[in-house]
Amino acid sequence: MRGISLLTRKRFAPFFWTQALGAFNDNVFRFALMFTLTFTAAESLALDINILMNLAAGLFILPFFLFSGIAGQLADKYEKSRVVRRIKLLELAIMLVALAAFALQFWWLLLALVFAMGMQSALFGPVKYALLPQHLADDELVAGNALVGMGTFVAILLGTLLGGLLAGWAGETPWLIGLAVVAFALLGVLASWGVPEAGAGDPDLKLNWNIYSQTRNVLKEAGKRRSVYLGILAISWFWFMGSGYLTQFPNFTRSVLGSDEGVGTLLLTLFSLGVGAGALLCGYWSRGKIELGMVPLGALGMAVFSFDLYSQASVFPVLLEGEVLRSLREFVALGGWRLALDLMLAGVSGGLFIVPLYSLVQRRSPVAVRAQVIAALNVLNSLAMVLSAVAGILLLGVLNISLPVFFLLYGLTALVVALLAMKLARDPLLRFLIYLLSHTLYRVRHRGLENIPETGPALVVANHVSYVDALLLAGACHRPLRFVIDKDIHDLPFLKRFLQLVGTVPLASEKIDRHNLQASFSRIGETLNKGELVFIFPEGRLTRDGELQPFKKGVERILAQYPVPVIPMALRGLWGSWFSREQGRAFKKMPRRFWSKVEVVAGKPLQADEVTAELLRQKVAKLRGEWR
Repeated sequence: MRGISLLTRKRFAPFFWTQALGAFNDNVFRFALMFTLTFTAAESLALDINILMNLAAGLFILPFFLFSGIAGQLADKYEKSRVVRRIKLLELAIMLVALAAFALQFWWLLLALVFAMGMQSALFGPVKYALLPQHLADDELVAGNALVGMGTFVAILLGTLLGGLLAGWAGETPWLIGLAVVAFALLGVLASWGVPEAGAGDPDLKLNWNIYSQTRNVLKEAGKRRSVYLGILAISWFWFMGSGYLTQFPNFTRSVLGSDEGVGTLLLTLFSLGVGAGALLCGYWSRGKIELGMVPLGALGMAVFSFDLYSQASVFPVLLEGEVLRSLREFVALGGWRLALDLMLAGVSGGLFIVPLYSLVQRRSPVAVRAQVIAALNVLNSLAMVLSAVAGILLLGVLNISLPVFFLLYGLTALVVALLAMKLARDPLLRFLIYLLSHTLYRVRHRGLENIPETGPALVVANHVSYVDALLLAGACHRPLRFVIDKDIHDLPFLKRFLQLVGTVPLASEKIDRHNLQASFSRIGETLNKGELVFIFPEGRLTRDGELQPFKKGVERILAQYPVPVIPMALRGLWGSWFSREQGRAFKKMPRRFWSKVEVVAGKPLQADEVTAELLRQKVAKLRGEWR
């Protein structure tokens, strides 16, 4: 993954380790405290342990409701590296108090410090995601978010595991826990001093310290841009589902799987690593762009693997009364590997789902209010986690449904989200599926794709070598291409519906159907007027000898009516493939070796008034070179 190199860059690495150490220390502190309260201090607090655990969870989430709005203002008003360093110093101060509280065994003070750590996390959230777009180039943002997502989930996992281990090791000397969290906080402070400066978004912003009105203000700001608001809602749903999964792991392991804590640790590890792996995979597939086509696929994956988790858990052998909890080896021997695989792949799907959405929210939020929009996201994420906890109480405690059915119901919410995402992101989804298909058939290299404008209309042309040219070109370009294709091919019964779905323009010869030709030119004009990309093969047919054929004058006619930039492209390495007409008809010869190398090259845009069919042919020929 090209984005891995960011971990060696001064503009990213210190921030990465600062945020990862923060997530790690949060979880070390909270889980070490929870285990200590459960096994050591519960009696001295004279409070039911279940109430205690839920109280601690609530104390951590509450600050996100209270302080996110104010945190967004601070991150927009002040230079961001300075804000980061002050927040890390606050974390160190809290952990020093925690050291004293562990040493003196002031358990109620430690619970209050859970609230303080929640406040510190709430303050850090907006600056964390608002800072990234200022340090990373546009084509690095997705990779940066992927690494942050991976680092966060791995840090949470390691912090959770180490917190439990620390509680066990410390035993009757809990001050050792305090010493550890102070050390980790100090490492975070040291890392934060390497974060480079990132200017204030709005230094003239007047701070509003009213918690209620400022929270309402950031939610209102987030709702001003439909795509941003939908992205925020989708991210919040992910945290609704993810927190539901994570909360139920211990009980699911014991009551449904009849297994010990080793199995529970395995399931937690696989799910968390799955999310991290999905985030990295997203960064690899995105190639520096925001790939929204992964969002519906990610939601669909979470639905499918939740359904399979339900089916496997429903028939998993019940632990009989008197039997000891199963070990990890026994769990695997009973077929538990498939349950574990379901959870890991659900995590991978979650990583694919969430990274493009975070990048979308960052990219499309104005710099002056970006941190406040992130603050609104944090508020809604917290609300989603609270609603997930309430849903768990109602479904499992009041309605008394089984845990497998609980996962089934959560899977149904994922299916609903997947269907909505497919409707809202139809073009990105189709384009991404085409990318996966074409890049499975061939080892595709891209060059010059930055010459394709991010917005605005353009006419795109290329040489026509094989029957998979359109797939390779559509998969290479991050914007949808509206292909002009032969009407006879467009009207084939098994292709017509799909080609209509992707917005192709059927074109017949003027000699055959003059009316269709005029209608097609009108469609091309409408498409360009909408600011879209129209693609045409100017040769009009597949090459029979691997060489470029004369370009037809239709391109000039289009440009005379609709003067837009023209982007020449070339396909290299496809001549001789199974899909080309080398040795006669395509599909008749023996295929080449699987996954052979091909290249898609884009040249610099040409202005409409300088373009002729012959000039375009020369440009495409130069891009293609000698490699056919």
